[in-house]
Amino acid sequence: MEKFTTLTAVAAPLKMINVDTDMIIPKQFLKTIKRTGLGTALFHELRTDADGNEDPSFVLNQPAYKNAEILVAGDNFGCGSSREHAPWALLDYGIRCVISTSFADIFYNNCFKNGILPIRVSQEELDKLFEDAERGANATVTVDLEAQEIRGPDGGVIHFQIDPFRKHCLLNGLDDIGLTLEKADKISAFEAKTAERHPWL
Repeated sequence: MEKFTTLTAVAAPLKMINVDTDMIIPKQFLKTIKRTGLGTALFHELRTDADGNEDPSFVLNQPAYKNAEILVAGDNFGCGSSREHAPWALLDYGIRCVISTSFADIFYNNCFKNGILPIRVSQEELDKLFEDAERGANATVTVDLEAQEIRGPDGGVIHFQIDPFRKHCLLNGLDDIGLTLEKADKISAFEAKTAERHPWL
């Protein structure tokens, strides 16, 4: 998993509440277990019209936000069914950080396991970030995980809270497999002792 330390990028404003996982990645794209290739289907029903053409009114289709790596979204982001494809699609598109007032629990947990930083802020702070994001590519936002700060283009700073263990995992690029491999020596030693004591196993 890629480490998350400091990210300076364009932030795209998605002023919608209750964006569920089916909106993030519709059900017809869940046939794969690969984590790649899903970015093109991200927000498919919002990004395209009935004929399959890009809807220019959708924020990620607008030139200023096509390379956004931060998403500023409305309340209750990631609600709905518990599909890990949702963070996969966001990450494959290039989104490394999602900022909202609240997240669905399963989506929130899945983000950390896939290298995405979900940040909870107050409504007042979110409104300020929406203002910053609406300025487009001319205004970038910096997310500093070590300092637990979001720095706006005008120098404003928002502090955020994060569980220390999750912070450690993101800073070091450790998913569940990575955490297990940190104990590879102990696991190998245990297996060797077990084989010696119980060679018939």
